[in-house]
Amino acid sequence: MSRIGKKPIAIPAGVKVEIGKDKVKVTGPKGNLEQNRLPGIDLKVDEDAKQVIVSNTNEANKQYRANYGTMRALVNNMVVGTTEGFARKMEIYGTGYNIKEQGGKLVLQVGFCHPVELKMPKSVSVEIKTPATRGNDVPAVFTLSGYNKHELGQFAANVRKVRPPEPYKGKGIRFSDEYVRRKAGKSFASGG
Repeated sequence: MSRIGKKPIAIPAGVKVEIGKDKVKVTGPKGNLEQNRLPGIDLKVDEDAKQVIVSNTNEANKQYRANYGTMRALVNNMVVGTTEGFARKMEIYGTGYNIKEQGGKLVLQVGFCHPVELKMPKSVSVEIKTPATRGNDVPAVFTLSGYNKHELGQFAANVRKVRPPEPYKGKGIRFSDEYVRRKAGKSFASGG
């Protein structure tokens, strides 16, 4: 039995959870999200205790056991996203690299001969703290935030994919909590 699946999901004030036959809908102050229900999982809203209870209909089925914790995590992410939201802090290292937002697009100058434009999803917004790098030590810093964890994570991964950090000088786009393993460059032996 899933330890995560057994935990009830607390419903904060101002959040409405609707459970349909094949969909779960969560409406909150930041927006509303919808998720398909996974098979074999039963969801109930306890209005008195202000919580959602997730239960497995068939413990013997391996797929239903796998869906149990997953469905609870998905609904919990919807509740947290519509109340608090999610954020992903990112950094760009490399001399002359910069970032700006322009008409719903993220424009990146990261060492290519042309700027790279990425269309931002409607649920994602960007806050640019430092727009350009200063040398190799001071990175450009920006934060992506939104209420849909899936869209936010996918967009952050797409931004990182434009110029992943390279192991020699560490230049590229990375998450702020990401560790980039560095390699030593070529060492030339002096001939005598």
